[in-house]
Amino acid sequence: MAFALALVSAHAAAADATQDKPKATTQDKSSATNLGTVEVKGTSRQAILPTAATIDGPFGPGRSMLDTPRSVTPISADLMRATGVNNLRDIMKLAPDTYSPTDFGAPSLPDIRGQLGEVFEDGMRQQGGNNGFGLPLSFNAVDSINVVKGPPPVVLGTTQRVGGFVDLQLKRPDLDTSGGFVELGSGSWNRNWGQLDYSTPITPGKSALRLSVEDHNEGSYYDYAHHHSQDVFLAYRLKPDAVSELNASVEYYHVNFTDIAGINRPTQNLIDHGLYVTGQGVQPDGSTVPGAFAVISPTGEVRIPRHRVLTDPADRDSVRTWIAHLRYERSLSDETRYISRTYYQHLERNEVANDSFVEIIKGADTAEHRSELVLDRDADLFGHTTHQQTDLGIDVRWNHVLGYSQFDTEADLPVDLTGPISNRRIPLTSAQQAQLVLLRPGLYVSPGAQYPRNGQAAGYLLSDTTDSNSYQSGVFVQHEIRFTPQWSVMAGVRGDEYYVTAKDPIPPPGQLAAHDGAHHFLKAANGSVTWKPVDAIALYAAGSYSQSTSNSIGGGTPLGAGNRIDPASFATDSTLYEIGLKLAPPQGRWYADVSLFDQTRSLRNRDGSNSGIHTKGLDAQWFYQARHLFASAGISYLDARYDHSASFQDSVQVLDAFDNSRPDIVAGTGVGAPNFAAFPPSTRRVQGLPTVTASALVGYNFDNGLGGTLSGNYTNAFPLDYLATVWIRAQYTLDASVYFRWKTTGTEVRLAMNNLTNQKNWAPVFDGGYFGSTDVFPELPFNLMFSVRQSF
Repeated sequence: MAFALALVSAHAAAADATQDKPKATTQDKSSATNLGTVEVKGTSRQAILPTAATIDGPFGPGRSMLDTPRSVTPISADLMRATGVNNLRDIMKLAPDTYSPTDFGAPSLPDIRGQLGEVFEDGMRQQGGNNGFGLPLSFNAVDSINVVKGPPPVVLGTTQRVGGFVDLQLKRPDLDTSGGFVELGSGSWNRNWGQLDYSTPITPGKSALRLSVEDHNEGSYYDYAHHHSQDVFLAYRLKPDAVSELNASVEYYHVNFTDIAGINRPTQNLIDHGLYVTGQGVQPDGSTVPGAFAVISPTGEVRIPRHRVLTDPADRDSVRTWIAHLRYERSLSDETRYISRTYYQHLERNEVANDSFVEIIKGADTAEHRSELVLDRDADLFGHTTHQQTDLGIDVRWNHVLGYSQFDTEADLPVDLTGPISNRRIPLTSAQQAQLVLLRPGLYVSPGAQYPRNGQAAGYLLSDTTDSNSYQSGVFVQHEIRFTPQWSVMAGVRGDEYYVTAKDPIPPPGQLAAHDGAHHFLKAANGSVTWKPVDAIALYAAGSYSQSTSNSIGGGTPLGAGNRIDPASFATDSTLYEIGLKLAPPQGRWYADVSLFDQTRSLRNRDGSNSGIHTKGLDAQWFYQARHLFASAGISYLDARYDHSASFQDSVQVLDAFDNSRPDIVAGTGVGAPNFAAFPPSTRRVQGLPTVTASALVGYNFDNGLGGTLSGNYTNAFPLDYLATVWIRAQYTLDASVYFRWKTTGTEVRLAMNNLTNQKNWAPVFDGGYFGSTDVFPELPFNLMFSVRQSF
């Protein structure tokens, strides 16, 4: 699809170029990947083509798309605005093979090639919550996004999640001119927001400040849900001379939001017809409080409103985080460059839900420093002159987490959503309270280790409670040799000393807090070969090997079986093999690429264990930009399977929740649910992932300031649960926007129309398929967002 479009666009671009060939001016770059406005014959047009980007950092400084030996999708500020990229899940509108679950309505990590990826900000890895269940991200500080497939290369270091990563490029002040904008927006269901962004020089040409402030005060389509957040970003830029530059920034983000688990009891009738089986579950002891092995005697089947989801008006969830960056670069000579990056983040979270779920992070602190020396020179090799670039450096990282959790007693399937709110609430019994620890009056959490109680060796319910420290120090070298203008080879190696301590921060009364420490040397390597037969074509073959860690709440490490740190939390092998073709005609109007990949990695399960996953597939993307018209398209194929590994699910199948008293409604098994299913090692398909995804975008700008976009996404049918008893059918979404810009006043009005055809689409609620037989998320119906922006 993408390459068929590329061939068509080649003819269109050639014809268009004879009429109006763009003449770009050199501008002061506002970020490491400058995807800002390009001047064209006195007017401006949106920056769409990936070839406008400079991929800076992961594979060495200042690399073009053709010289980057990996599948990458740069998303400029213009593309983010044109397609409504407002959170990490929205990147699937543009980047192929990035379909993701909803992560309970608050995605904190991307999904890339069917697996969790990492979030980097200006080349430094952020905290990612608890295995994807974390906090909403604000893009207030973000200028552009690079979506990179596959594990981070050795420069960025060993990570837990290796499907790929997004690198958020921070806004930077303009050294020469003052300017900014203020924008206000309002949409369906009282979703209101505003943003102020202003940059001004302090000493023109040498120093500048930029302030960006964002506020969201949003209601929700979903019952009892909201999103209230404030983000403040302040950046300072100093260029004291022609060979050095310093960038410093600090960001504060505070959000109160709702954790949305979707609609429970996902039968095929619910997916296909919106019909919900009623009746409250009954535990084996006769209690109607939701609990393990509860059985439902169906009382009927009704059409449930899609906004009626597993939320509670009394639930509370809030997050605060502070992030600081310091980046210094200096050219030591024509051939040598020094780059220093320092990052610090502090995070706090407080979630207490009435379904007995608790996650409290009293403090998660991360600090990292990376220093690089980049040598860029011509050198003699076997009598031939070659161009070589070496990136060598050191990296140190520290993480401390003090957190408490409790998720052992929650149970979604027994809840009848059509009944009163009390149906959803799970007050703890005295027996359950005795297996937990009192954190504060009325609030119980799991201890951070196992202890004997009443003659039983394992007397307590465990979750992710921990007080842990990790210390990581590594050295790396990445070297590229360009033998000729056509051939180049890159290889990198890295080693990290990784040391972790963990202790129980809240042992039961009378017990001595358990603790443990562990150490491992982590290894990583990546390599590639690139061939450019002509300037417009690059073919590459790349490979990667890394040993990943497995972390939990706030990036911390809990104690496992025997009150020891689980060895499986260290040195989990991940591999990638990728080949690709990239097409980018010089000064052309289009870009296209395709890649084939084979990758292995691990999935952290709810109980802390790890399952191997093997994925293989294809990604392809195409971008086009003329004077008025711009477009993009992407398609992917993914085959994700368990790599002879076990799988876990909340229940074996949704039918286990029902008895067979009403076979005319549902043929239940009567087993009861949740029943905490463990499936034996297999090579079955990973549930909750489509095999085929596609996206497309087309936009047009008139000379008078009027413009519009139309975009769409498609996924083929895929199983929601492990046994494939319930399927989400093939589905699509169409979005559109119209806007008008008054060039003389700098005013823009925009109307975004999402889900134009009001499709009743569904999505999994969490990564890894654990809740595939328990919950499913109803996507938003048709909705509007209107905004006004005034630039100055």
